[in-house]
Amino acid sequence: MSLTIRTATPADLDAIVRLHTEARATYYRGHLAPDAYAGPEEVGRSATGWTRAVAAEHATVLCAERDGVLVGVAAFRAEHGATTLTQLHVAPARWRTGVGTALHTACTDAWRRTGARTARLEVFAPNTRARSFYAHHGWTADPDTPRHGTHLVLRLVL
Repeated sequence: MSLTIRTATPADLDAIVRLHTEARATYYRGHLAPDAYAGPEEVGRSATGWTRAVAAEHATVLCAERDGVLVGVAAFRAEHGATTLTQLHVAPARWRTGVGTALHTACTDAWRRTGARTARLEVFAPNTRARSFYAHHGWTADPDTPRHGTHLVLRLVL
């Protein structure tokens, strides 16, 4: 089973939104009302956001596919001299299979090619699985802004 990472296209949007909604449910469940992460209004907002990200000049959306099936997605943007990992999601059934690491590596490789020296992200504070993943990959608390509401702000020095 070969893993392929490629740039997303508009044809991927439905699958991306489904994966995003499924992944978010795993860490928001028990912390937020279901409508806040999986209700129709939120799914619509998510679809709009992903549509903009796929079309944006300053953003990149990467899809991870195994045997033609979307199993992960990552998005980042670089603007005003700052690189931000805005999303990294793996289908829960594919956790701990290397998909997240492959997406993370594809992102950091792209950042290094552009000369980025650091990157930032926000992670939902109760999402200990994601926090552990990012710590394993070298992310640490951002010394300038360690928290943004319910999210921790992390920084990676490249």
